Amino acid sequence: MELKGKRIALGVTGGIAAYKAAELVRLLVRQGATVHVAMSDAATHFVTPVTFQALSGNPVFTDQWDARVANNMAHIDLSRQADAVLIAPASADFIAKVAHGLADDLLSTLTLARDCPLLVAPAMNRQMWEKAATQRNINTLLGDGVTILGPASGEQACGESGLGRMLEAQEIVDELIAFFQPKCLGGKRLLLTAGPTFEAIDPVRGLTNRSSGKMGFALARAAREAGAEVTLVCGPVGLATPRGVTRIDVTSAREMHAEVMRRAVANDVFVAVAAVADYRPQTVAEHKIKKERTAGIGAVPAAPIELTLNPDILADVAALPAAPLCVGFAAETRELEAYAQKKRAAKKITLMVGNLIKDGFGGDTNTLTLFDDNGATPLPPATKIELARGLVARIAKLLSTR
Repeated sequence: MELKGKRIALGVTGGIAAYKAAELVRLLVRQGATVHVAMSDAATHFVTPVTFQALSGNPVFTDQWDARVANNMAHIDLSRQADAVLIAPASADFIAKVAHGLADDLLSTLTLARDCPLLVAPAMNRQMWEKAATQRNINTLLGDGVTILGPASGEQACGESGLGRMLEAQEIVDELIAFFQPKCLGGKRLLLTAGPTFEAIDPVRGLTNRSSGKMGFALARAAREAGAEVTLVCGPVGLATPRGVTRIDVTSAREMHAEVMRRAVANDVFVAVAAVADYRPQTVAEHKIKKERTAGIGAVPAAPIELTLNPDILADVAALPAAPLCVGFAAETRELEAYAQKKRAAKKITLMVGNLIKDGFGGDTNTLTLFDDNGATPLPPATKIELARGLVARIAKLLSTR
């Protein structure tokens, strides 16, 4: 539960996207947050307060003069108890109110009276979003230190399509989790690889491996949460790109090598998480290789496939004159420390992250060991995102002493 112990004051304004706020409350509670909902009068025309009370397990507030609050200061009490105020959806009208410091109802007064961070998830028609007045108001909020979440582009309730959709509930939860993470890589640029590579034998077949890419994607997410500008070069995987991460899809090891070498010197950190094929077929058949049969005998054995070495991406980056801080990954079936330290020395890198295949290859959890000049530091078993956040903290520390 990544929001355990956090208290969120959720403001819901009028708009069809208010239905998404119900799912948002459910997901926030699932992540361990305590949620108190305050609604504008317009919001109650789309979703009832009873819905939010049932989902949050707490009273819902709609009136600045709510008699349930002994001091008649719900706008003060709600904000003082919160770690963050989140407005989702935030209508164009409400954004204008906040930008100009207006406070004529419970929700706008609560927002103005807060002493905690404010996050706003806009939701409106694309033309309303594009108007100069709305953009001026958004820029005012940004200048005031407000965090803007979205909006997204897509089909809207009015039948039009474009920017203005509120982010989906899970995306907002992910953004809120990211907001609370330490920004230990703020201002840094991080390049990493993830997933397998695929080395073609013919137009149909190829050499690959079982890497899921989950560890690399978790690390990309964790680095972005920590404030880094993240570029992810990944082989063929079916994972969703973490929000805010630039993704570059490749297939083969040579394609991955080219994309990494093109960008390496512009980054502060390079993390080689991908399970890159060591070898590739020396030649690729133009057409699908067919079995041949002789009368009464069966299939004739295929001609042997001649292999050649692929480039070593991590070693080539580490050898650059202005190389970034390089971190490698070593997945082994046995003798983890011996092989990981040997790889680290051969590639001349600061940190090697090792794991045994049986402990997490393709799964959602893992057990990692960090290898550096001081020896081996095992990390306790955890989810890949938890391990990724720990590794990001270690990388930040290495950068600070580099």
